[in-house]
Amino acid sequence: MTREPYPVAPRGETVDVLHETPVPDPYRWLEDSDSTETAEWLLAQAQRFKQESEPQRFKERIAELLRSGSVGVPAWRGGRYFFSRRTPDQEHAVYYVVEPDGTERALIDPMEIDPSGLTTLDAVQPDKEGRLLAYQISVGGDEESVLYVMDVATGTRVEGPIDRCRYSPIAWLPGGEAFYYVRRLPSTEVPENERQFHRRVYLHRVGTSTEDDVMIFGDGMKMTNYYGVSVSRSGRWLQVSASEGTAPRNDLWIADLSVTPIDGPDLKPVQEGVDAQTGLLFGRDGRLYVHTDRDASRARICVTDPSEPGYESWRDLIPQDPEAVLSDFAILDDLERPVMLVGWTRHAISEVTVHDLETGERIGEVPTPGLGTIGGISERPEGGYEAWFGYTDNTTPPTIQRYDARTGETTLWATSPGAVKVPPVRTEQVVYQSKDGTDVRMLIISPVDGSGPRPTILYGYGGFGISMTPGYSASVLAWVEAGGVYAIANLRGGGEEGEDWHRAGMLASKQNVFDDFHAAAEHLIATGVTTAGQLGISGGSNGGLLVGAALTQRPELYAAVVCSAPLLDMIRYEQFGLGATWNVEYGSAADPEQFGWLMGYSPYHYVEQGVSYPATLFTVFQSDTRVHPLHAWKMCAALQHASAGERPILLRNETEVGHGARSVSRSVDLAADTLTFLARHTGL
Repeated sequence: MTREPYPVAPRGETVDVLHETPVPDPYRWLEDSDSTETAEWLLAQAQRFKQESEPQRFKERIAELLRSGSVGVPAWRGGRYFFSRRTPDQEHAVYYVVEPDGTERALIDPMEIDPSGLTTLDAVQPDKEGRLLAYQISVGGDEESVLYVMDVATGTRVEGPIDRCRYSPIAWLPGGEAFYYVRRLPSTEVPENERQFHRRVYLHRVGTSTEDDVMIFGDGMKMTNYYGVSVSRSGRWLQVSASEGTAPRNDLWIADLSVTPIDGPDLKPVQEGVDAQTGLLFGRDGRLYVHTDRDASRARICVTDPSEPGYESWRDLIPQDPEAVLSDFAILDDLERPVMLVGWTRHAISEVTVHDLETGERIGEVPTPGLGTIGGISERPEGGYEAWFGYTDNTTPPTIQRYDARTGETTLWATSPGAVKVPPVRTEQVVYQSKDGTDVRMLIISPVDGSGPRPTILYGYGGFGISMTPGYSASVLAWVEAGGVYAIANLRGGGEEGEDWHRAGMLASKQNVFDDFHAAAEHLIATGVTTAGQLGISGGSNGGLLVGAALTQRPELYAAVVCSAPLLDMIRYEQFGLGATWNVEYGSAADPEQFGWLMGYSPYHYVEQGVSYPATLFTVFQSDTRVHPLHAWKMCAALQHASAGERPILLRNETEVGHGARSVSRSVDLAADTLTFLARHTGL
């Protein structure tokens, strides 16, 4: 059968010469998303996708499994607590408050704000007394958060809109009269191509104009810096951190607000110019708790005196574990023997241990529902004996568990509100060897009956220290229920084994990530789980780069690829979206050595004429302000031109959504399209 011709995409003659190396870019014209030529090409690609796509096999079942809804960990403020919940029929989660008498009220419902479903709730932060709520919303997937403040008792807005607040923490001062926050400089004050950068820390007094906000920090620092800011519960201590883009290191300062004005804090360095990540918690007992990976790739907790916060004064309380990564902690001090709960991930599986708060001695563990993922251990800010944490695994929708330190018992506190029938699956974690002999772990989820080889999806990410841990997924369950296998590899570049594991997959070592992924595929084939003709791969964002590299490096190993919101032109990635903040992860083409790393794997530049590439579906989002869809557009055109086989190269270009949160119905459509494509080309 002869394949229909693809939409015409003229190949230009553009060749850049970088560090004496010619770098061809035949589809440079597709970088102009506003041009008539690009718009016509995208329209033709949409028509081609529609012609090639089949009825969505999985849509009804994915929607049914997503009717589980969701529930979030509570945030306690005084007698009130705040939490999010999505019921079976809701497009977005709603944010609630529960009064001391148990009365529950909805505070923010994105669908009430915007019935189209295009508005998302990006962040929330109650003040210290629970009387005011700062929240951030954005529209159409652009993630350009606008900040508002609400009176919790009445539900009325008392502040906002305050724009340019993307990725802004909110640090309330006691009394709710003022807060510190992070905001970008006005676009009129920076070059047009730098409008996503140039953040500063400000003090804002509720009820006053933002024109009167006082800049506290950030002037004269790197334009790609991100800032963190928090204020201790007592209001005495201010903490400010700075990191260059997404770098796995930060500088850190504190100020004593009891002796320095809030609009001109005297910030003293805790850590500057150190290649480590460190965060601080000012304890109710007067001690300063330091969570750091300095001299501890898997992290540790130290204690010191806030008046002497420097490294030389740190004393180990919870030392580094040789296998588990220390991820979280909480203090319960309304007990005869106060304790610290410490959250860990051991080879991507969560556990929580109990320690004496004074000495750090391990005295027990917190019972958990199973082998899954724990998120967000929270306690009452004023102290107590209770803690709450989220729990999920491959077959369990999100739940909230409550731990009572007096009895040592964990009980179910809240469940996702929808009742769904989850299919039985078999889950196992295997260890395989990568190209250089490194042991890598992989979670394999398969039907309980029968045996392979079966159509299989291999998923990975491998970047930014982000861990792939077990979690409830309607897509995974729908695929396995239909007879397939779903495998998730814990590649280098992630955080599953600590910061050293992350760094073994970044910068000059990025090829390790791709080698780990190829080895995962080879293991699945060698052990009879699947065959090359039945193996599909999937990844998004940095994971889109992963599968883009996989299909160009080893096209014979994979039958089908879904590449979502990817980075693919690694020579020009810094010039678009938030790319300039990622050169600390990947490297910069401006540097001759780093250019060599990037050119060594940049998928767009490794497309070869006459190769039979896997069936490939690019899924991109027109409003994506993190990773510009031009990466997928250019790569799609290059593959359509070059591929010698009959397997299709398709583009699914979606408007009015972005890189992150979206409505449930949009999520269902995307998941159904991708699974249907993978099923068709792996034989499911």
